[in-house]
Amino acid sequence: MVPLLLLTSTLLSSYFHAGRTVIAEQPFTIRGITLSIEPSADVTRNTNVTLRCKAAVSSSGKEVLSREYTIYKDGNTIYTKTSSSSEDLLYPLPEVRVSNTGKYKCKISIEGKHVTSGAQKLTVTGLSKPVLRLNRGVVSEGEETTATCMARGETGSIFFYFYEDSKEIHEEQVKSNQAEAKLRITSVGIHKIHCAYTVLVTPDSFKSEESNTVTVSVKELPITPVLEIFPQSKIYEGDKLVIMCTFSNVLKRSEGIHLYLSQGNQLLSSGETTVNHSMVALAKDPGEFECRFEMGDVVKFVSKKVSVTELFSVPTFTMSPAEVFQKEYMTLTCKSERFASERLNREELTYALDPSESPLIPKSAGVFYGKALQYDFNYTCVARARGIVKHSETLTVRPKVSVSIPKISVVGRAVLGQPLKILCVSDSGSLPINYTLLREYDPLSTTIVKQPFQPAIFTVPITKPDEINTYMCEARNNHREAPLSKRLNATVIVPLTQPIMTVIPDLPDISEGVHLYLICGVAGTPPVTFKWYRVGNEQPLYTTTSNKNNTDYQVPEVSKQHSGTYYCEAVNHANNVVISDRVNIQVHMALWKKVVIGGFCVLAVSGLVVVFLLCFKSNRGKREAAAELSVKPSSPKSDDSLTVNLTHDTEVYKADSVRANRAAVSVWSERPPGAANDEESSVVSNEPDVEYTEVVHPRPVDPARVPLRKGTDTVYSELQNSPHGASDHHDYGSVEYAELNSEHPETNHYRPEVNGHQELPAPVD
Repeated sequence: MVPLLLLTSTLLSSYFHAGRTVIAEQPFTIRGITLSIEPSADVTRNTNVTLRCKAAVSSSGKEVLSREYTIYKDGNTIYTKTSSSSEDLLYPLPEVRVSNTGKYKCKISIEGKHVTSGAQKLTVTGLSKPVLRLNRGVVSEGEETTATCMARGETGSIFFYFYEDSKEIHEEQVKSNQAEAKLRITSVGIHKIHCAYTVLVTPDSFKSEESNTVTVSVKELPITPVLEIFPQSKIYEGDKLVIMCTFSNVLKRSEGIHLYLSQGNQLLSSGETTVNHSMVALAKDPGEFECRFEMGDVVKFVSKKVSVTELFSVPTFTMSPAEVFQKEYMTLTCKSERFASERLNREELTYALDPSESPLIPKSAGVFYGKALQYDFNYTCVARARGIVKHSETLTVRPKVSVSIPKISVVGRAVLGQPLKILCVSDSGSLPINYTLLREYDPLSTTIVKQPFQPAIFTVPITKPDEINTYMCEARNNHREAPLSKRLNATVIVPLTQPIMTVIPDLPDISEGVHLYLICGVAGTPPVTFKWYRVGNEQPLYTTTSNKNNTDYQVPEVSKQHSGTYYCEAVNHANNVVISDRVNIQVHMALWKKVVIGGFCVLAVSGLVVVFLLCFKSNRGKREAAAELSVKPSSPKSDDSLTVNLTHDTEVYKADSVRANRAAVSVWSERPPGAANDEESSVVSNEPDVEYTEVVHPRPVDPARVPLRKGTDTVYSELQNSPHGASDHHDYGSVEYAELNSEHPETNHYRPEVNGHQELPAPVD
């Protein structure tokens, strides 16, 4: 029973709270959170500022969910609170300072869900005036005074600055609103001290106004340093100097005293009470000495200048001539321009070369003579007198190299008629080098070369091929004889003339199957590049480069397709393209084809002649056969009509029925006189239809009764068929005409027309 009660109590206590805060899980959402600054985001110092964090939370229950608020300043957490209320979170900033300036954010957390507001910047202006205090207003040299600078009411990181007579002498950073500094003022007199501070708010800083000014009086100590130098006047180089450094008015308290004797930046000696130093006077050394007294932070010094007369000047070192070539003689002169004659004789002043192993030998005091070396060499002159040694500046002797024999050549190619560039250069020689171009030893032009490995370039015209061998080059860089180059040796390219294209065989002899040669020839310098073209084609038919002035393009067996217009093109190293005249080539028919065609033509003509002859003979035969016409009487034995047959081999001409216009019938009469011209011609009908019929005669014809006429005349036979025996009546039966010819019928013989019909001739007795 007890465990059951404990369980029930635990469940109820976890669900209900005194403030009815719900911690049990229930659906909710945080719609947003905002941060606002009250009364404003820009305020002045001492203003009471409140940060309001307002959250919008939606849940399914009526109870308020427990939430945690966090406030950030510049990314750092400055406040955290857990609340069981839905009211806004208020975070107060009482009497804000500049240090409160920054960016603030607010975050709410409920059961693992977090929402952060946007950043809001608070700007606070106004700083309090700093206050300066000193513990002592009067001090002696080297004593300290304590200065305190206060920034009342300020917070944050603060930099304090202390000033002496408006010059910053101390700086200190603290986390409080005041700072102390130990100040030591070294100079004697009245000094003004003030301070200021700066509040650092990342990334900005805010500086205060200046504090009040406090004066400090610094009293001088009675101690004085003393410096003495012997001799005091007319000091020459080589004299011995004695220098003493001490101080006067020693105090009872003399701990920490130091003396320092120096010349320029060189410390000569040091001590506590007295310092002595001796040395040889030199004109080159600084003539100012200093005696320095130090006691703690108290520093006092005194200095003096010493004038040292130069015993002799620094020697000068010269060379003659100013330019010297390798292995040429030269003279080096070393001399001091000034010396103290009251203290020194010129004979006491000696000169020497450094290094001493120099190949030059002395000729007199300060004069050295010898040959220049083949390489650069450094010389120094040393002057000595009474223990004083002086060195001249280093003289570097750079022997010049004589120019070598120049080389002459052509830049690019030498083309006849075009400007020619000639290059002249020497492999060695000191600069500058003068190059002169000569033609048959006559100077044409000079060029000065001042850069290493730079050639001289000359431009000249070339009018004849052999003219190029007349040019030479001269190089000079000294007073001696200038070397001369060889004669210019180069090939002069002669531009090409217009090419001539020769055709082999001759144009009229070009026929199918022949070997065609297109020879292109030019005048000019080879090698020559030849190209052959056919009009209508952009690409060349053939391209070749030859060391001769002519070459050919061959077509082994030409055909009709090779007919066209051809030309050739040539170019050499002069780069001028020349083109020949165009040649029109017509490929004729091959000879054997002509023979074959001629043979066929002869055969065709022969055939036509044979046919014509045969036709002619046939027509003539028909006319002869028609002249042999037979006339037969009617047969007494039969009533059948007698038919006259004109036979030509197997064909019989059968005429249409013949109509007689005359009254006489069945009688042969003599021809009228007007018909004498028609003896050899038969009267033929002009009817267009003609039939040939083969007729076989069953019985022979009586030649006595049918007289025939030979030749081309037509023979007529009278056919009598009189069954009644009447002698005065003739009945013309059918009459047939047959042309008696030997072989062929003649179809085109003349047929006279009489009134559109044929008329029978009169019978012959």
